[in-house]
Amino acid sequence: MPSSPNMLWLGFAGVILVMFILDLGVFNRKSHEIRLREALAWTIVWVSLALGFNAWIYYTMGPTKALEFLTGYIIEESLSVDNLFVFIMIFSYFRVPKALQPKILKWGILGALVMRGIFIIAGIELIERFHWMIYLFGALLIYTGIKMAFGHDEKIEPEKNPLVRLARRIMPVTRRMQGDRFFIKKCGKRAATPLFLTLLVVESSDLIFAVDSIPAVLAVTRDPFIVYTSNVFAIMGLRSLYYLLAGFMELFVHLKIGVSFILAYVGVKMLLVDIFHIPIYFSLGMILGVLTISIITSVTIGKKHRRHPH
Repeated sequence: MPSSPNMLWLGFAGVILVMFILDLGVFNRKSHEIRLREALAWTIVWVSLALGFNAWIYYTMGPTKALEFLTGYIIEESLSVDNLFVFIMIFSYFRVPKALQPKILKWGILGALVMRGIFIIAGIELIERFHWMIYLFGALLIYTGIKMAFGHDEKIEPEKNPLVRLARRIMPVTRRMQGDRFFIKKCGKRAATPLFLTLLVVESSDLIFAVDSIPAVLAVTRDPFIVYTSNVFAIMGLRSLYYLLAGFMELFVHLKIGVSFILAYVGVKMLLVDIFHIPIYFSLGMILGVLTISIITSVTIGKKHRRHPH
C-alpha cells in the first residue's frame, strides 16, 4: 500500500497489537461471561481510542482526512450494530454458553482483520484499474439497502453453510460442547466440536458483511490507510459492543431501516461520483442524522410497545 508512509502502518500496527494483547490476551485471557459494566468500560476505551486517533489524523493529515476517517468509522460501527443481530442468532442456534461466546468473538475479530485487509486491497485495486467497478459497488450497496429495508429477517441455517459442510466431511463432529475447546481426541482421531462450527459460521458471516461494508467506506475515501484503520477500530470494539447491546436489541427495531438508508445513500454517492461531488461533511451530517432519528424512534416506539403490547 504505497500511498501511505510505512511508518504510519508500523505505528498503527504497534498500537493495535498492544491493545489487542491487553484486551484479549491479558484482561480477557480466560473464558468468562462478560458483564454489562465490563462491556461498557471496554466500549468506552475503544471509542475513546478511535476518537483520539481521529484527532491525531486531524493534526497530522488535515481536516479532510479526519472527516473521512470519522465518517468511515461511523458507517462501520452502524453496520456492526446491525450485524450483532446475526451473532445473537448464531449463538442461540448452537446454544453457546455466554462464558464461551467471548472466545468465538475473539477469533472472529482476528479473522475479520485479515479478511478486511484483503478486501480493501482488492477493492481499491479494482477501482483504480477499472473505474466502472465503482458503479457496480454503488449498485450493490443500493440493492443491499433496499433488500435490508423491505426484505424478511435473516434466517440462520448453519447446516447449509459450505464451511460447515466441508468440516463435517473432513472430520467427525461431537454432539456436545467440550468446554472451550475447538477440537478433541475421539477414538484416536481428531474431532471438531460445535464451538468450532460456530466459529466457522461467524467467520463466513463476517465475509458477507465485508462485501457491504468495504464498498461503503470506499465511497467515502480510497486512501487505504483511512479505510483500514476505520475498519479496525470498529471491529476491535465489536466484542464489547456486542455485550453492551445484546440485552437491549429490542430498543433498536428501527436501526435496520436507518442502516439500509445509509447503504443506499453511499451507493447513490458512488453512482454520482463523476457527475456531482457530495462534500464529506454533508455525508457525515446525513449519516449522523439518520442514525440519531432511527435510534430515537426505536426507543420511543419500544417504550410504547412495552406499555401497550396489544
